[in-house]
Amino acid sequence: MFKFFSSRLGFFWVAVVLFWIKTYSIYKIEFLLGVKGAMQEFLLFFNPLSSGILLMGLALFLKGKRSGRSIIYLSAFLFLILYSNVVYYRFNSDFITLATLTQTSNFGSSLGGSIINLMEPYDILYLIDILFLIYFYKKVSDNWTHERLKLYKPIAVLAAGVIAFSVNLHMAEKDRPQLLERTFDRNYLVKYLGTYNFILYDSYLSVQNSTQRVLANSSDLIEVENYTKAKYADPNPAYFATGAGKNIIKIHLESFQSFLIDYKLNGEEVTPFLNSLVHDSSKNFTYFDNFFHQTEQGKTADAELIMDTSLYGLSQGAAFVTKGKNTFQSLPAIMHQQQGYTSAVFHGDGKSFWNRDKIYKRLGIDQFYYDLYYDMSDDNVINYGLKDKPFLKESVPMLKGLKQPFYAHMITLTNHHPFILDEEEATIASPETGNSTVDGYFRTARYLDEALAQFFHDLKEAGLYDDSIIMIYGDHYGISSNHKKAMEEILNEEITPLKYAELQRVPFMIRIPGVDGQGTNHEYAGMVDVVPTLLHILGIDAKDYLLFGSDLFSENHRSYVPFRNGDFVTAEYSYIKGVFYNNETKEPITNPTDKMVNTRDTVLQELGFSDKLLNGDLLRFYTPNKEWKPIDARDYHYGKPEEKAAAQTR
Repeated sequence: MFKFFSSRLGFFWVAVVLFWIKTYSIYKIEFLLGVKGAMQEFLLFFNPLSSGILLMGLALFLKGKRSGRSIIYLSAFLFLILYSNVVYYRFNSDFITLATLTQTSNFGSSLGGSIINLMEPYDILYLIDILFLIYFYKKVSDNWTHERLKLYKPIAVLAAGVIAFSVNLHMAEKDRPQLLERTFDRNYLVKYLGTYNFILYDSYLSVQNSTQRVLANSSDLIEVENYTKAKYADPNPAYFATGAGKNIIKIHLESFQSFLIDYKLNGEEVTPFLNSLVHDSSKNFTYFDNFFHQTEQGKTADAELIMDTSLYGLSQGAAFVTKGKNTFQSLPAIMHQQQGYTSAVFHGDGKSFWNRDKIYKRLGIDQFYYDLYYDMSDDNVINYGLKDKPFLKESVPMLKGLKQPFYAHMITLTNHHPFILDEEEATIASPETGNSTVDGYFRTARYLDEALAQFFHDLKEAGLYDDSIIMIYGDHYGISSNHKKAMEEILNEEITPLKYAELQRVPFMIRIPGVDGQGTNHEYAGMVDVVPTLLHILGIDAKDYLLFGSDLFSENHRSYVPFRNGDFVTAEYSYIKGVFYNNETKEPITNPTDKMVNTRDTVLQELGFSDKLLNGDLLRFYTPNKEWKPIDARDYHYGKPEEKAAAQTR
């Protein structure tokens, strides 16, 4: 037996088995894949085998010791891929895709500062198999010949890998029919096919998507246009045009989830100011407590895209980056062309992060105030950028200098993973779950709440508050599924798949000058609904535009909220990870009605239409009305006056 394992072929199988065991172990320890039943558990165990055989099997075509060294290199390379996904998953509860790799310039801000925080001491154990391979190679390789193996042996190994993959795919399709055609959820693909096969499939999809623009033509718009027109909801006469000519100040709450509203930590409100906007009727806000984020891998960038275009983000990567040269018919451009609005974005970070300095021009945003406009001294900066208090305070004079009416988008930053705050600025004690992410989240959320209170005061002092529509929203979750145990302690309940979906609620509240607020509105809604809502508030009919949302105040507002992965929620039931749930009893629905199944199919169709529109850049073929003029990115120049003048002369 030892003689076999000390041979090149035996060394290969030792490497494959070690890789197989380690990969399965990491799946179980690191990823929350929602494995259910013996079949799914077997597939999770089985799926690394074909990847190990096929990739490391290529080394068997090499001569002598080169074959063994290459097996070690490949084993290390495969581990690097897997471990990169482990670290990425700890932050995002998601897997790296080819599209996210085009966003590497963002990692320094969005993830780079968190990498050490995301690594665990026990991660060193994941290297044991590679260290053993190196030791074993030194022990046995001196006995190897310098010749290649007979050709039939590596070919037979690769054939075994192909057979293993075919069996894997057949069993996966049997357990989940149309796995590759109908799912937007990467967890399913990794669970059934494995990380490495998922990467190959993702690469295929990325290439396929990149060719769609070249092949697209105006006829591809017909289905999309018919679908969005059928979804159009007539405006509510009580709200239509009530905000015409008013400034709009849109405040983006980084990583802010709705469970924070009214939450008391050790008897103390975490967000007293935001709570007052919800409950004090004299402030005339309407708060939607069943409003959900609909972002995916693009997170903040997805939120910006959705909230300004009523299109969904992509299932892979961020459209801000991968579709940065697309044609858009955005809210800022529509408001400018129809009502003379000036638009601006304010953010205490670098201008190129998320490709903003390029994509904002495609959205028709007139001005972009980024880090160079702010005091970025050490005392004002923490984590990934300017602290919220100095950011909002320094923004007020710039807001006041905008030509009115204006549409201003304020992007906060401090309440961002890993939720770091200087001790002297923390005004609420952390919980003691032992999870630094969850414990820190409440302190940065309180800091953000205090920054907002000061900002509202400053707006009033500047004379901007009374004549402005104020809109506040959370951009995406702050606490991922990787912190389930700590969150169960915080909420004092089990985090089931349904509960986690419910935790994707983010605040959405709006105040329209001169209009009585509704208090709390229980309508189920999502980010795609914001554009048609604002257009109708301004007195612009949304029916001409290709929008996937519908007016929040309309009596015909649609009753389901899609998530980017194909799940969705409604007031009565939810569809999560392939299971229908009764929202009241929280129990699975074993016999879903035809209406439920039809809604599921409609959600998948809607997401597919949005992808078709973005991947094919179909808006370049669409003219919504005679007033519309296509956005020319060359008309926009960002920077201080001297920089803009230089750009315009080039």
